[in-house]
Amino acid sequence: MLLLKVKKLNNSFEFYKFANQTNELTHNYTNMNGKYWNEEIETMPRKQLEKLQVERLKKTVEIAMGSEFYAPKFKELGITPESIKSVEDIKRFPFTTKNDLRATYPFGIKSVPLEKVVRLHSSSGTTGNPTVILHSQKDLDEWADAMARSMYCIGLRNTDIIQNTSGYGMFTGGLGIQYAAERLGALTVPAGAGNSKRHVKFITDFGTTALHCIPSYATRLAAAFQEEGIDPRNTTVHTLIIGAEPHSEAQRKRIEEIWGAKAYNNFGMSEMCGPGVAIECQEQNGMHIWEDNYIVEILDPETLEPVPEGELGELVLTTLNREAMPLFRYRTRDLTRILPGDCPCGRTHVRLARFQGRSDDMMIVKGVNIYPIQIEKILMQFPELASDYLITIETVGDNDEMTIEAELAQATDDFGMLQNLTKEITRRLKDEILLTPRVKLVGKGVIPQSDGKAKRVNDLRHNH
Repeated sequence: MLLLKVKKLNNSFEFYKFANQTNELTHNYTNMNGKYWNEEIETMPRKQLEKLQVERLKKTVEIAMGSEFYAPKFKELGITPESIKSVEDIKRFPFTTKNDLRATYPFGIKSVPLEKVVRLHSSSGTTGNPTVILHSQKDLDEWADAMARSMYCIGLRNTDIIQNTSGYGMFTGGLGIQYAAERLGALTVPAGAGNSKRHVKFITDFGTTALHCIPSYATRLAAAFQEEGIDPRNTTVHTLIIGAEPHSEAQRKRIEEIWGAKAYNNFGMSEMCGPGVAIECQEQNGMHIWEDNYIVEILDPETLEPVPEGELGELVLTTLNREAMPLFRYRTRDLTRILPGDCPCGRTHVRLARFQGRSDDMMIVKGVNIYPIQIEKILMQFPELASDYLITIETVGDNDEMTIEAELAQATDDFGMLQNLTKEITRRLKDEILLTPRVKLVGKGVIPQSDGKAKRVNDLRHNH
């Protein structure tokens, strides 16, 4: 039966599709010495890739007809699988927001019967309902394959030992990385979040070659090695997968320097499945977003109209390869742009620039729009500073005041040096953000740390 079906299919990509549907998708079709995890998909010409997107969009609409959330919207707008002729038809679709997910909590957007759902992931939901994302077994297989592809893209192979510092629970960075590393065939170390001394021991004892961690933890873990008298550059780690919090190019370079390893920017979000949405290749010139799984739009966050190619805007994504809970035109709130031109690696999927933050992370201080990433970019220029910082905004009298606490890399009692350093940091920040903050240099470990994403902004203003 399998052979007959294979003979009827046109090319190896169609076999890949069939194998996926039969839950037999493995890396067997991949040459581990080759350049690509799935060469046909990754190097597909633009016209063929768009044709694939249209086919998958039609299928996704058909699936979403089973959603009590989307079905009436599609009927009102006249959206049917047959009505879709090109990728441009995505402009006819309604937007989906995080508020929609919260309003339909817990299962209101699902497109399949609940008995076909095998796992859910959820945001923390500290205020109001959390967001819940549902997965079928096929969804989990596709997700694992997309992240395995991402790992392969940065040079990881089945000979690597991959240690994961993400939590294994509702946060997608744990299981998402775990299943993908297993799909790759690598030895995985599911160490989880926190307990830096244990991470140090595992890396040292197991010969870990690759780490998955958030950027702020990469620097804290390096410091834990140094406290043990070990230079992290002398470990077996050669690759770091970093993401989950916005970080500057300067922060990435600092991580690479202290680890003596390459650090690759990886993008994922639970609404899109988790890690494995986009990643840098070894050229490190933007993140390839896997367009066989997503339709990519960059829109003005105010007008929701497309911005000219290459300009900054909000990333809006439509899933193309998910059945339990497909999402259409999901507003990620992440600010980025599409990088023009072709990538030397040969992959044809568009590249996203480093994220500049989120549209809802923007701070307005004295009428000036500021993103935390702008401040980080300046602070990382100073080798005298460590990587942790905290921005506090409060109202003093009738004015908003910004204080930036930055940790020193080394303790010192050289008052003159500290005074000059403070002045120079203040000057460069003023040039960047167009207002003068109060800069406060503090000792290492003064700024509170967490096992999760680093808290960079503390806005104490009322009605901000």
